[in-house]
Amino acid sequence: MTNEDILRVAMRQSAVDLGCNEEDFLNKENRIVISKKDNHARKYLELPFECNLVSYGNNIVASVREDIKYVVKDYIERYRIEHCFETPNLNVLSEALARYDLKICFMAEYFLPDVTLLQKKHCIYKTNLLTQKDFADLYKPEWSNALCEKRKELDILGVGAYDNGKLVGLAACSADCDDMWQIGVDVLPNYRRQGIATVLTSNLALETLKRGKVPFYCTAWSNVKSVRNAIKSGFRPSWVEMTAKSSKFVDEMNKI
Repeated sequence: MTNEDILRVAMRQSAVDLGCNEEDFLNKENRIVISKKDNHARKYLELPFECNLVSYGNNIVASVREDIKYVVKDYIERYRIEHCFETPNLNVLSEALARYDLKICFMAEYFLPDVTLLQKKHCIYKTNLLTQKDFADLYKPEWSNALCEKRKELDILGVGAYDNGKLVGLAACSADCDDMWQIGVDVLPNYRRQGIATVLTSNLALETLKRGKVPFYCTAWSNVKSVRNAIKSGFRPSWVEMTAKSSKFVDEMNKI
């Protein structure tokens, strides 16, 4: 796959998730659509959205519930694209959504591999390719970024690093949708800053591409260590998302 192929696959999946057309992300004009359920959306998404903003850099596509359509439209038309995903402008949307008992919840940056930079890397520790059957005993806190216990059936492929038989680093990917697998990575504290995460991430991305799937990597833009790993592994920023959820949902996450 070329970089253009990979980007198209991602846009096609985003179109499914949001309920819009793939070409909508390439337009200069913003787009508002009413969110709806789709069985081919990423498995971890809870559809329909209350409010979800996505930008690949050209515009904003907003997938929302019907009653806040014009509130969100007013917001994304008022400010520049990049400012709509950050404060102080984001406070304007937050205040408007509060009247509908909604709060800003998730904000993330998504990365796709650059095939001109992605390459197999070598580790100072032994590495093994892992499949679903190898994950059975690994659903522990130290591997919670690489594996998801709530969706074990989606964890499909991984690469582990071993120090004398002890697992010290793990990258794994979940089959979150038909054509894209999401990579997560963990390294034990005493083994960090040795380049293990980068080796595991890049090698797993290559294995994913071999299987005809597009690997993607998600992190908060404030997670500098994770962003650095994505870039060193051969990934590049591709799109951003902001999701609002019910106040109850957000408060429960904050344990209020």
